[in-house]
Amino acid sequence: MKTSLLISVFVSSMLFAMAQEKQIPLYPNGVPNSKPAPSTYVQKLDRDWMLMVTAPTITPYLPAKGTANGAAILIFPGGGYAGLSMENEGSNIAAAFNKFGVTAFVVTYRLPSDDIMVDKTIGPLQDAQQAVLMVRKNAAQWGIKPDKIGIIGFSAGGHLASTEGTHYNKPVIDDKEGISVRPDFMVLLYPVITFGPMAHVGSRENLIGETPSQDLIDLYSNEKQVTANTPPTFLVHAEDDDLVPVENTLMFYDALLKAKVKAEMHIFQSGGHGFGLNNPKTKDKWIDWCKNWMEENGFIPPAQ
Repeated sequence: MKTSLLISVFVSSMLFAMAQEKQIPLYPNGVPNSKPAPSTYVQKLDRDWMLMVTAPTITPYLPAKGTANGAAILIFPGGGYAGLSMENEGSNIAAAFNKFGVTAFVVTYRLPSDDIMVDKTIGPLQDAQQAVLMVRKNAAQWGIKPDKIGIIGFSAGGHLASTEGTHYNKPVIDDKEGISVRPDFMVLLYPVITFGPMAHVGSRENLIGETPSQDLIDLYSNEKQVTANTPPTFLVHAEDDDLVPVENTLMFYDALLKAKVKAEMHIFQSGGHGFGLNNPKTKDKWIDWCKNWMEENGFIPPAQ
């Protein structure tokens, strides 16, 4: 008993000491659902893009001393389930949330691949669930309130975030302690939501293959997985998005309305896809709207 307690204290202390902006392994004792990577499958950063992830991590970004408000957000960059946009949809986003006191974590999650996974359809979701579990379990060490932990995802990262937010009651990780992996709120930017007719085909094929069963298509069409317990959600999309049709966001918002889940949606007239923090077609800042929404719903305290 004493040994287990000492180990727990040591791990928690280690996590806190490793912050900030230093990668922390999601699985210190080995990555689940994995196969030995071929010699040609090597994780690498190519400018903004992280490719062929074999070692999933979270990277903490802490607000300036004395400004943290206890809220946290886990960031899932996009990239069609083929790469991760680590700056535009990762570190830049973390810095923006830090400015109003939110502790941020950029998640470097595995990209679905038969080369390194036994079942590639659950690999990214395992990493998302493990990231939420790790942050919630160690909330006190990071000065985080365990009921103020949200997630944000962009494009295919938005698909992963919306999967985490609708599949949290179907754990695909080892959670012996029964720690909830349900996020308290979701923020989705130009997200891939459906794997039906309006799907981003590349994301769908990368995650569930070129000839998936209808059951698998329905399972990962997240507009079909919304319930009354789905977390409150903030959505942003551009009407002229030519990669992920705006209907993805519209369908998810409609499902949230029908389930009576609190939600707010903003549709830009233009801006295309992948604009990250700043839509170049407008002076309006979605991060300001998001901050207001978080205040309104009690996830952060009102600005003084």
